[in-house]
Amino acid sequence: MGPPTPQTLALPFRRAGIAGSVDVALGVNDDPVTLGCPEWAAGFPWCRAIVTPAARGYADVLGWVQLVDWDVIEGGDGFLIDPFAPLGKVDHPFCFFGYSPTLFDAPHSDEEMVHSEFVAHSFLCGLGPESLAMRFEVDAVLGFRWSFRVDEGEIAIGELAPLGADAWDGHREYLGRAHPRWTFLPGFAAG
Repeated sequence: MGPPTPQTLALPFRRAGIAGSVDVALGVNDDPVTLGCPEWAAGFPWCRAIVTPAARGYADVLGWVQLVDWDVIEGGDGFLIDPFAPLGKVDHPFCFFGYSPTLFDAPHSDEEMVHSEFVAHSFLCGLGPESLAMRFEVDAVLGFRWSFRVDEGEIAIGELAPLGADAWDGHREYLGRAHPRWTFLPGFAAG
């Protein structure tokens, strides 16, 4: 018997007057090498969120802001920005950015874990109306939550669920401290 079928979630949105959607999948990493992970990452989760429709122009310049709360992160005390580590420190809050960007994450740790919990809040964001005037605004469009837990060394993936604008607003103060050049607009942008 193979791994369980990935959980899926479809999240519709409107941006610049055009309807779109994000299709999220959350599954078990049963082939770490194919996903670019070390072999010992087997059993941990992977998450992929694909934005449609294809990009049309500046209105579709989008980015993913992901915050994670994971007890194996040094200095972690609640949710922290989850950057795309291979890029190192960057001067923006996005882990992925571009025209209709895909979010992909496959968290894993080589630490021996008896008990651990990982929770991610992932938000699709656009640039706010003043960003083209170099005012650096982030305008959230939608969000979702995904998680996993380790108990007695066994990994269990949590339920994939949409997040409301209140979850985004709850992170805005921290995001503003972490990236003071950027303004994080309240609520979810109306399309």
